[in-house]
Amino acid sequence: MAEANWERDAIEKLAFAALKEQRRSRRWGIFFKLLGFGYLTLLIMIALDWRAHDGLTSSRHTALVDVVGVIDPRGDASADRVTEALQNAFKNKNTQGVILRINSPGGSPVQAGIIYDEIRRLRGIYPNVPMYAVVEDICASGGYYIAAAADKIYVDKASIIGSIGVIMDGWGFTGTMEKLGVERRVLAAGENKAFLDPFSPVDETQKKHAQSMLDDIHKQFIDVVKKGRGKRLKESSEIFSGLLWTGARSVELGLSDGFGSVDFVAREVIKAEDIFDYTKKQDLTDRLAKRFGAAMAGALANVLAQGQLNIR
Repeated sequence: MAEANWERDAIEKLAFAALKEQRRSRRWGIFFKLLGFGYLTLLIMIALDWRAHDGLTSSRHTALVDVVGVIDPRGDASADRVTEALQNAFKNKNTQGVILRINSPGGSPVQAGIIYDEIRRLRGIYPNVPMYAVVEDICASGGYYIAAAADKIYVDKASIIGSIGVIMDGWGFTGTMEKLGVERRVLAAGENKAFLDPFSPVDETQKKHAQSMLDDIHKQFIDVVKKGRGKRLKESSEIFSGLLWTGARSVELGLSDGFGSVDFVAREVIKAEDIFDYTKKQDLTDRLAKRFGAAMAGALANVLAQGQLNIR
């Protein structure tokens, strides 16, 4: 009887082991099939990207460059991406005009300043290539800083324009720390090294210095707008106060020149209806990582975890 039980146990163990091996093999088989499919998809997308950027440049066209989202060094609207796109657009001999399509609430004044300076440089090199800014939903702060470099700014009646100002914000936790009985301990070499520390009371000298910096940057912003808009800008103390206006009101104030979409400007102003998008997109790997990275990483971790559990 004991011998029969031993044989049955051995057979069951062998059967379970075989079943686990089959499951593990099937999981890895599915994984490698998905990996192969993903690789093939990547090659197709690369080919499509290449074809999409290989056609209209040989014909007479309007060049389009997007400034979308927050202007910062790591985003789609970084100075590196936008200036590279502008350089490619201007240097193409078939470009009849450049449209900078803006839909941005602003961002880094440094990044906006780099883009503005590059636009001025390119317009000096290619004086016969006009450049227009077309605003969609919003062109505020750093977005408008960039738009000021254009020959003309076109908006929608309901666009949001302006916010010509500079802001530095943060939090103060001193009252909360007192209630919680938390003591702030900070060591620094240099009396202002802990500049505007949110866990310490406001230092009036540091506050005054910060305001001075903001005023300097604001003046730079004002100078850029005045230089770009010239006599079109109406005299108003509110223009540089940081307020926002509708597109319709911005035309009245001289902050923009008229109403029009990308298609309208290409067709009626530049007279080159074919539009070629020079916008520097994120690398394909970056886009895939953003869209599918988390899901794929989770799936891979799950497969590997199950494989490891089966091996043990």
